[in-house]
Formats: sequence, structure tokens, C-alpha cells
Amino acid sequence: MTATAPPAEAVQTPAETAPRSAWRSWLARHPLAAYALRRFGLYLVELWGALTIAFFFFRLMPGDPIQTLIQTLQQNYVYNQQASTEIIARYRAEFGLDGNIFAQYLKYMENLVLHGDLGPSLISYPTPAQDVILRSLPWTIGLLGVSAVLAWIFGIIIGAIAGWRRGKIGSAIATNLSIALSHVPFFFVALILVYVFAYSLGMLPARSAYDSRISPGLSLDFIGSVLKYGLLPALSIVLIGTFGWILSTRMLMVPVLGEDYLVYAEAKGLKPWRILTRYALRNCYLPQVTAFGISLGFIFNGNVLVEQLFNYPGLGTTLVTAIQQLDFNTIIGVTDMAIFSVLTAVLLLDLLLPLLDPRVKYWK
Repeated sequence: MTATAPPAEAVQTPAETAPRSAWRSWLARHPLAAYALRRFGLYLVELWGALTIAFFFFRLMPGDPIQTLIQTLQQNYVYNQQASTEIIARYRAEFGLDGNIFAQYLKYMENLVLHGDLGPSLISYPTPAQDVILRSLPWTIGLLGVSAVLAWIFGIIIGAIAGWRRGKIGSAIATNLSIALSHVPFFFVALILVYVFAYSLGMLPARSAYDSRISPGLSLDFIGSVLKYGLLPALSIVLIGTFGWILSTRMLMVPVLGEDYLVYAEAKGLKPWRILTRYALRNCYLPQVTAFGISLGFIFNGNVLVEQLFNYPGLGTTLVTAIQQLDFNTIIGVTDMAIFSVLTAVLLLDLLLPLLDPRVKYWK
């Protein structure tokens, strides 16, 4: 007897051989795009989770911002009459404090995502909180952002040379100074600079962001005044930041110096400076680029103590003032901006590193 084959309709096609959708086929042909889409989806989930945690954390803090507002009105406008129930209810609705905590959360996320509205600011009522933050943001970016970039550049250059010329006197001095001063707080260095250059020598101003006698604008007088007044706080940040980058760059440079490709490059007769910049440093700067991108995200937090010390009108000063007056909308706004900046910096780094280094293949 011979076995008969089963009917054609009874044969089932394995799931693996079934035709895939055009979308899946396109993603399979473009692995980098598939990775970018997955990473962006994870970024959105992380952003939503962080914003949610920040909202509930600050809303569950003790204190009543409405009573703080009423007391401010009484002090500033000689408002001695007890506020009526209708006025308090209107303020609670305007500040998003009416209803239970979950209703407040849904209303907050709707205004934030759809309208970009954080609600009114208590420290500058009735100005919206996002306007108060945007007024302070350029000062923080100008001070901390530029200082962070300069510290990174100086630290990479000095640290690479210190690692390349290890054992030399200059390398030993730079390394020991970095070990001693890299963990000194910014505000402590700022106090020393203020005492020396502002009070003892009288060369630089100690407080404010510009000369109050000059009208703000794109004039040379105003720009020069901003640079003069921002020199001391920027210098305190650049000094300590540079020492930190020197240590980390030297730590990355020293192990690379014994690699075979550097010995081969030297045997070919290449100049030491070319070997340093084209070969050794290229294998050290990728971790530093990652660290720098993350540190740039944190500039929106502001260096609170430095800004307070110099009375600098940045986000740090705004955040301290908002905390003192229980301005939840401004506090959450500054926190949300810090969260957004850090997560966005990490996302951009994850997307750019495969382009900077062909060895990085996240999507495989």
C-alpha cells in the first residue's frame, strides 16, 4: 500500500513564512529607523512617567498656596477684609487646585500637553508660570550653558595633554590640582572670587546681572555690562568644572596609550601631536561626549547657590523664590523643564552615538 498525500487545503503554512506587513518589512530593511522609533517611544513613556511623579510629589506637599496669595494681597494692597468663599473658589479653579488630586492631574496634563499652559504664577500673579520661567531661562543658559561648554573644552584639552605627557611636571601639577579642587563646591569658589576681585580689588561687580543704569537691549553697552557682571559666577563654574573634566579625560587617556595601533602609528613616523589628536583622543572623547550631553541637560536646574550669591535672575533664583511662596505651578514648571532637558539630551545622545562611532550598533 502506498501512502496518499493529504489534500492541499489541509497543509498549513507556518507562521514564520507568512507574508509580513509592508510596515514590518520596511522596518526590517531599515534597522536604524526601527531603533530610533523604539527609542523615541521609550522616551515618551519615560517623559510621561517623570512628569507624573513630579506632579504628585509637589501637589502632595503640605501648605496652601491660596492662603499665601491672600496674605500677599493683604500685605501689598492693604486688603484687610476676609476673603469670601467665592474669591477663594475662583483662585483655586484658576490655579488648578479644585477637585480631587486625580482631577487636578488630568486637567494639568491637558493644559500642559495641548496648550503648553502651566497656569498662573503665584510669585508674579497673574502672569503665567511659563512666562516667568521663559524670562529667567536665557540668563541660566547664558551663564551655566556657556560655562559648561567652556569647562568641557578646557578640561578635554588639558586632560588629554596631561594623560599624553604623564610623568612630566606639568602633568603632575594639573592632575594633583584636579584631585584637590574638582570636588570643591561652586559657591565656595564663588565666595573667594567675590572677596578677592569684588571687595578687595574692586575690579568686578559682586551682584546682579547687568548695570541697572543701562537699558536692556542689543547695544554694546548692555552686552559689555552683561559680560562684566557674569564673569565672576561663570569663572567659579568654569574653574571647578574644568578640573573635573581633566580628571576624567586623563583617566580615559592613560589606558589607551599602550594600544598596538598607537605603537604602529608611531612606528610609521607620525608626529606625536597627530597621534594624540587623530588616534588617541578619538577613542577617549566618546564617553566624554555622553557625559557632556547629560550635563548640559542639567543646566536648566540652575546652580541655585551661585545664582543666589550673585543675585543672578536665572532659574535657580526663580525656583528658590517659588519655593518660599509655595508657587506650585512655577516649581513644577522648572522641574518639568529640567526633566525634559535631561531626557531629551539622553535621547539625542543615543541617536547620535552610532553616527559618531561606527562600532556602536544599538539596533543589532
